[in-house]
Amino acid sequence: MIKDFKLTNKIILITGGYGYLGKAITESLIFHDATVYVLGRNKSKFDEEFKKNKYYERKLNFITCNIESSEEIKNAYSTIFEKEKRIDVLINNAFYSQGQSPEEMNDEDWNYGIDGTLNSVFRSIREVIPFMKSSSKGKIINVSSMYGIVAPNFEVYRDCPEFLNPPHYGAAKAGVIQLSKYYAAYLGPFGINVNTISPGPFPSEKVQSNTQFIDKLKKETMLNKIGKPEDLAGAFVFLSSEASNFMTGQNIIVDGGWTAK
Repeated sequence: MIKDFKLTNKIILITGGYGYLGKAITESLIFHDATVYVLGRNKSKFDEEFKKNKYYERKLNFITCNIESSEEIKNAYSTIFEKEKRIDVLINNAFYSQGQSPEEMNDEDWNYGIDGTLNSVFRSIREVIPFMKSSSKGKIINVSSMYGIVAPNFEVYRDCPEFLNPPHYGAAKAGVIQLSKYYAAYLGPFGINVNTISPGPFPSEKVQSNTQFIDKLKKETMLNKIGKPEDLAGAFVFLSSEASNFMTGQNIIVDGGWTAK
């Protein structure tokens, strides 16, 4: 039997699904016929980003959820499960952080960044387990980064230090990759797949206004270009679909070849 990429009848949850990359992921899931619930704190921003989408409020829904709170995460899942009777896919895309300097970062900044980038993923996974176990299947997709795999090339950021990824970001994203492997092993017997996607250089539109910096990013890839949001979305469609049923504990790196050099 051929397994395809259709997501018809799939109930997919994505945290932070209205940001620069999250919006493209959400729209691609919808395009492939999934029913998507965006979990976030800002309903106004969700409305602004998606109100022109023809699937708005039919196959595309918003649920208030602050990933800092285990209780809010659990309540969001319960609300969706009560309505849909299942949760097929969870995408942990949202994060929060503060602080940047490798030398001057204080303990509060470090702890907040680790909580928002790693601990929040743990909370989101832990709270979804009972719902997926009840269906004896499910897929969890966690978002890491190429900087969870390699260190930054500091020369790239020498003239633009404001764009440098902070030390707790890479450390936490490396933790996300290991956390995915851990839960892939733990949840495999229950029919639940856990995988990671690690984006490479996908600078925001604001960052792209600095052409000198963008040129440096391009040179670090094998394709001599930066990623566009739509370049990333296909990996999420694949891991959400039946085509990836025998794939778990893996990390798909979408970086234009950056980490392979």
